[in-house]
Amino acid sequence: MSGESRPPLPPFTEETAKEKVKKAEDAWNTCDPEKVSLAYTEDSVWRNRDEFFEGRDAIRDFLARKWERELDYRLKKELWCFHENRISVRFEYESRDVDGNWWRSHGNEHWEFDERGLMRRRDASINDYRIEESERKFR
Repeated sequence: MSGESRPPLPPFTEETAKEKVKKAEDAWNTCDPEKVSLAYTEDSVWRNRDEFFEGRDAIRDFLARKWERELDYRLKKELWCFHENRISVRFEYESRDVDGNWWRSHGNEHWEFDERGLMRRRDASINDYRIEESERKFR
């Protein structure tokens, strides 16, 4: 096991769970696959919509593909609940596709962390719908 860690560490309190959610939101809004992938264990297990994959390299590849097609990406996460080493969030994000269409995506994520504060499991359910540019909430 490497010495890397990502505070705050479990077990979470309400304060540290909110901090973890905010750090995740800030990282994802950079749209930097390398930076974001470092928050996950080397063998992290993911479900994202209908995709299932494992490992930091797969996460990095997934995020690169995601942000190549989801342009002007802007995300907002909210703590839903937490317990010991688990956090659940609800989120919304907006993005534009290559044809200029705007989309809003809503979802829920369930996260499980190891003792170093790295996420070892992420399970995400997401729904998308098209919006007009004038309907955007996040700018």
